[in-house]
Amino acid sequence: MKTNQFGKKGWMPDRIGNLNGKIYIITGTTSGTGFEAAKILLSKGAKVIMLNRNLKKAEDTITILKQELGKDIEVINIQMDLSKQASVKKAAEEILKTVPQIDALICNAAIAQVPKQTLTVDGWESQMGTNYYGNWTLQALLFPLIEKSKGRIVTVGSMGYDMGIKTIKFDDLNWEKDYTPNDAYSQSKLAQIMSMYELQDRLKEAGKTDVKTYACHPGSSRTNLINTSGSFMMKFIFNLMKLSPLTQSAEKGAYPQLMCATEENLDQEGFYGPTGRSNWVGPVGAHKIEPHAKDKEVATRLWKLSEKETGVKWNI
Repeated sequence: MKTNQFGKKGWMPDRIGNLNGKIYIITGTTSGTGFEAAKILLSKGAKVIMLNRNLKKAEDTITILKQELGKDIEVINIQMDLSKQASVKKAAEEILKTVPQIDALICNAAIAQVPKQTLTVDGWESQMGTNYYGNWTLQALLFPLIEKSKGRIVTVGSMGYDMGIKTIKFDDLNWEKDYTPNDAYSQSKLAQIMSMYELQDRLKEAGKTDVKTYACHPGSSRTNLINTSGSFMMKFIFNLMKLSPLTQSAEKGAYPQLMCATEENLDQEGFYGPTGRSNWVGPVGAHKIEPHAKDKEVATRLWKLSEKETGVKWNI
């Protein structure tokens, strides 16, 4: 067991200094880890731009944040549905027009364990289309501004990356055959994580070391993720698990993404999350990532395919 670079208690938000003048963009902030991350960044003086598809929930969230932190906090919502490329492009356009800098883009939103094979409006399996292609396009379109700001891209993955087929099913990306909620979710999370390490390689090759990219995960946190999209049985099991010591609060689940967004001199090659039992709970720090998440051949192929599928290229 590697010792945690942040000591026995792991990384804690008290390491974050004053964030006045900093701007963070976070997807999926109306509940769970995204909400907690936004709240902590705002409490340190940052400006937060939330990206959520449900405008009513986003307005309610802003009201709650202002009640808890004071009405002077700087927080706005831009509507974006990660599962629709047109919506992602529209949100990115608005950000590029209205936001002067991006200190970190935190890709926190996701869907999980969709019970039956479902396609997005763009024709992709819903978990891959939302969790992977949605983020791919958002990150690529915002990259020029992130680069100008010497900012960061933080991808919130999942330990699920290691619980499925452990590669990308290039011959049947939409799971026309053998669909299972878990395998499709796992592939989407693996793709997300893989693209971060591939992006690091490409930035290095281009001599662009000002942008930092990180992969992390929240561990097993008490959030609404499964409740939003999972089957009845998954919800039942997951809600029972929420009562067990194998889960932690959504606030603790937000620590890895906050660390990756703010901590100085953090090694980009690490994979960050809870370091306790099965990496579900415990002190936050770097921990082992399985080799299939850094399979260069698969990652390169996935990158090329993503450019073709989305029609979006990174300007690296």
